[in-house]
Amino acid sequence: MESVAKLRNVRLSARKARLVVDLVRGKGIQEAMNTLQFSPQKTAPILSKLLKSAVANAEQKGISDVDRLFVKTAFVDQGPVLKRFIPRAQGRASRIRKPTSHITVVLAVK
Repeated sequence: MESVAKLRNVRLSARKARLVVDLVRGKGIQEAMNTLQFSPQKTAPILSKLLKSAVANAEQKGISDVDRLFVKTAFVDQGPVLKRFIPRAQGRASRIRKPTSHITVVLAVK
């Protein structure tokens, strides 16, 4: 039995988020939460909250033994990019890209 949690349009780049997601893929829930707790990246608390949501989804589905859950798959897709402009010298403008991403976590029972 599997449980899925998705977080869409997170204001961080997919490349930076993938670095943290790679740390928890394939680990048990408790080990993944401990890893994220001591990780300094901006993505760590966001992913931790998403894991808690996936565990809650598993409990809602009727999975009785939550301690046996592990991160089966976790991936990050690129979302829409917000494009902004900032004025520069001599009447020019520079583009500022504000990337977003979609994070998906799938938990399964060992």
